[in-house]
Amino acid sequence: MKIAGLRKLTLLDFPGRVACVVFTNGCNFRCPFCHNASLVMPGTEHEDITEEEFFAFLKKRKGILDGVVITGGEPTLAPGLYDFIVAVKAACYPVKLDTNGSFPEKLKPLLDDGLLDYVAMDIKTTPENYERVAGVKVNMDTLSESIAAIRASGVPHEFRTTVVKGLHTADDIVNVAKMLGPDEAYYLQGFVDSGDVLTDGCEAFSNEEMHQMLERAKEFCPLCELRGME
Repeated sequence: MKIAGLRKLTLLDFPGRVACVVFTNGCNFRCPFCHNASLVMPGTEHEDITEEEFFAFLKKRKGILDGVVITGGEPTLAPGLYDFIVAVKAACYPVKLDTNGSFPEKLKPLLDDGLLDYVAMDIKTTPENYERVAGVKVNMDTLSESIAAIRASGVPHEFRTTVVKGLHTADDIVNVAKMLGPDEAYYLQGFVDSGDVLTDGCEAFSNEEMHQMLERAKEFCPLCELRGME
């Protein structure tokens, strides 16, 4: 599998674990608030790391790291993802996968074969607004299929939404919370301008506004929480 970047240490991305983060390139979405646009847009420069280099790194970090996060871009687009995860598991590292859920045919075998220890799926917004937020046409049936597969798998998981002023309303967040229901972990993430976005003009909600959205969402999804905010 082509590795487009590596964060050598994170305490935040894999709940309960000290992990590294592997980045893949390429994505079928064009979310205007994307933090990793250099991995998404064709022709942009990024770091290339061979699998040999990566597994040598893992070997050196044995006893320090206890997890590997695979993110993107959209990792399920990456050729060789399945075999790469098999190799990571063979090295005795738990794996977390971040996904937008649009390729259930790639996600299901990973779940069914016990290769994932944690899954985080982005839910961009409500179905009627998905195209505007994702920047492309989206087959909502595939997203529903991925959600159902994750729920049925028994694998620890979360759903999450990056909330952006002008793209989301409090009602959108409430409707996603209603869809997920009372038993799902749902995280709201505030937009942070990294300078690496696909278009300009994205704006964050204030802390107060985010907390107000959270309280409304918790009425329908009590496990809803804010991430990366006070």
